[in-house]
Amino acid sequence: MIRSARRKDAKALRRLDREVWSWLHSPVEPRDVPFDIEGVLVYELDGEIAGYVKVGEPWAIDSVRHVRQILGLAVDARFHRRGIATGLLETAIILARKEGARKLILRVLGHNAPARELYAACGFEIEGVLRDFFLIEGRYVDDVMMSLDLTAGGSSASS
Repeated sequence: MIRSARRKDAKALRRLDREVWSWLHSPVEPRDVPFDIEGVLVYELDGEIAGYVKVGEPWAIDSVRHVRQILGLAVDARFHRRGIATGLLETAIILARKEGARKLILRVLGHNAPARELYAACGFEIEGVLRDFFLIEGRYVDDVMMSLDLTAGGSSASS
C-alpha cells in the first residue's frame, strides 16, 4: 500500500536512508537531522516501510510552481525486485499531475546505471548533464538531469 508519510514514520525513514545510502546514490553522506516527511509517500508492505519517494517543488518561487521534483527515492534491500520503486514513481507522477504540475524533474548520479534505467523505464528523459560535477572517492561523476513531461498522455512505466 502506498500512502502519505506520517510523523511516526520519520524514525523508520531515517533508518532506511542510512541503510541504503552509498556513493552510488548520493554525493553527500546522510546527515544527523530529523527526517522531513513533507511530500513523502511510503510503500508499506507487511506492516513495514519498504520504500519511499519524496516529491516537492524545486524552488519556492512562482516561476517554477508548475514543476515538481523527485527529492529522494529509497527501497529497503530486502524488498528489491518487487516493483516498489516503480510503484512509488508512478504514484508520484499521478500526484504531481493532480497538483497541476506540467513537469517532473530529478537528478541522478551519472554512474548510477540502475537508477537511470528505472527512470527511463518510467518515461524520464535526460535533459542535461553537468559533466564531472562531483568528486566522489577520487573519481569525477556526472550530475544527470532528467525530466518527465506531465502534459503528455501516458508517461509512466505502465503505459
